[in-house]
Amino acid sequence: MNLPALAYAKKLIITVTIITSVLSFGSNATSPVDNNYLNNIKINSTVMDTRHYQPQVASKMYPSPSTGMVQHVLTLPTLADEQNYMLEVQIGQNKLVDCNKINLVGKISTLSLAGWGYVYYQVDKVMQGPTTRMMCTAERTAEFIVLNEALTLRYDSRQPKVFYLPEGTDLRYRVWKTASEFVFSEQ
Repeated sequence: MNLPALAYAKKLIITVTIITSVLSFGSNATSPVDNNYLNNIKINSTVMDTRHYQPQVASKMYPSPSTGMVQHVLTLPTLADEQNYMLEVQIGQNKLVDCNKINLVGKISTLSLAGWGYVYYQVDKVMQGPTTRMMCTAERTAEFIVLNEALTLRYDSRQPKVFYLPEGTDLRYRVWKTASEFVFSEQ
């Protein structure tokens, strides 16, 4: 075989290998999630403290917020196939931060509503935790500092999600949707 024919054969083998690997990867890829749909799910969020408390129909069985606490009620709309959705909730505070790492310390308690069996969440106290002490030259910026880890809850529109947080503590949330089917691991 002459040298140009050998070079052509190598290029052909490399091209076929690349095309085969791209096609096989494409067959295993999942469909993209429609984030516009997830962002358009309208969750009704109500925030009430002791001065502005008015019981709602869906959450009237929950206790009213005590002094220094704020009740956050998330009412989820009904979705088809709710078992394919999750609600991620983050509890934290907006702080002006510099280059130092900052943490919040507190305990998220899961409580049961006596006589009803419904679950609600309560944080009694949020404190600033340990921080690094580096010299920072950049300006301070506003950042949402999360208490502990995010809560990942099953999406369930039958009951509202109720949280009791200290004043000055915020709650933010987002909806997740599964993008693929379960796959068994190799045995």
